[in-house]
Amino acid sequence: MTMLATKTAAPVEPVAPKRKSLARRLVPYGYLSPTMILIVVLMVVPIVMVISYSFRDNVIVQDNSVFAGFANYTKVLTDPDFLAAIKNTAIFITVSMVAHLVLGLAFAMMLNTELLGGVTKAIFRIVYILPWLFTIAVIAVIWRLLLDPSGVINYVLHSIGLINEGVNWLGDPGKALWAVTFINIWSGYPFFMISLLAGLQGIPKDLYEAAAVDGTNWFQRFRHVTLPQLRPVIISMAVLDLIWTSQQFALIWMTTGGGPLNTTEMLSTYTYKQAFSEYEFSTASAAAVIVLLLTMILSFFYVRSQRER
Repeated sequence: MTMLATKTAAPVEPVAPKRKSLARRLVPYGYLSPTMILIVVLMVVPIVMVISYSFRDNVIVQDNSVFAGFANYTKVLTDPDFLAAIKNTAIFITVSMVAHLVLGLAFAMMLNTELLGGVTKAIFRIVYILPWLFTIAVIAVIWRLLLDPSGVINYVLHSIGLINEGVNWLGDPGKALWAVTFINIWSGYPFFMISLLAGLQGIPKDLYEAAAVDGTNWFQRFRHVTLPQLRPVIISMAVLDLIWTSQQFALIWMTTGGGPLNTTEMLSTYTYKQAFSEYEFSTASAAAVIVLLLTMILSFFYVRSQRER
């Protein structure tokens, strides 16, 4: 009887706490599930479909698609228009990035100086940030009117004697790429300016005072104090600008459409034309995958720079 009572009184392991702990662990995933579903439906599935299309032929427009291997990639990489788009994109990105950095840093330092009063700085801030407030569509329309052969730009240049007749800035093969690059610079420098201004205001004044005590001039302080302190911001902004500028589509499409004679053709406009003008969805998918790989490489360097900070 004693042994039976002992067996009956043995404690049983509780199950409820384990279930509660499991439920608590699943709660965060429950909150994240709507976002994760949207990401899968709107990003992962389309990317997988585009990658699969790039390895096949006769997709979307026909039912009998066939496996083509790397034929679409070979076709794209040997296409003179694609090579021209790479060249134009490289020029467009490089000039835009350098100009964004130089203009953004110059205006940020001007707005950060103590030589200007508060009201003057406020006015300059409003004026300098205006290009960033306009949408790409508005910017494209404004500059198409300004750069028209009978537009304001040509009128001013003709009035001061720099040109004898109206110049078709967006229609001349020798000037169109530089014209759209200038428009992109004008519309994008405020983002650099704001970010660098925030970085300048975060630099301790003690560093400048110590450098002044050592007898340094303004250029030495700029080189040995300002630039090293702004280095993380500059690297982050440069990588972001590289990613955004490489995917610029609306500005090019609404000003030149990639013309004239493909002189402003970019990777984004080339891919769009392959899909919706030529209806070559296979080659368009291959071009899109190449752009995706380049963007992923740039994103990797951006994430790496953020971790180093």
